[in-house]
Amino acid sequence: QVQLVESGGGLVQAGGSLRLSCTASARTFNTMGWFRQAPGRGREFVAAISWSGATTSYADSVKDRFTITRDNAKNTVYLQMNLLKPEDTAVYYCATGPRASGTADYWGQGTQVTVSS
Repeated sequence: QVQLVESGGGLVQAGGSLRLSCTASARTFNTMGWFRQAPGRGREFVAAISWSGATTSYADSVKDRFTITRDNAKNTVYLQMNLLKPEDTAVYYCATGPRASGTADYWGQGTQVTVSS
């Protein structure tokens, strides 16, 4: 089993930046990704990255603003978020083995991101 711990969330003003981190308890040879969920909303895909980092995917709503990277030596995946908007406000979850259906093998506990206007 793998435990995932997110960090880096917080309160920022619109146009600001945050970098989220997710560290796994053990090496994981999986695609990893980020999802988010706002109150009253369903879980939304944000970004994903292959084991090698060669392949990345982004939701249209965050493309060109967010960047996903990973450091396998540290068992860590990152989400750099720039030009944040109020609509980015949500709890952000990292996951290993993310699927298009919104399911995954393992989930982190989530970290809150709040963007003020």
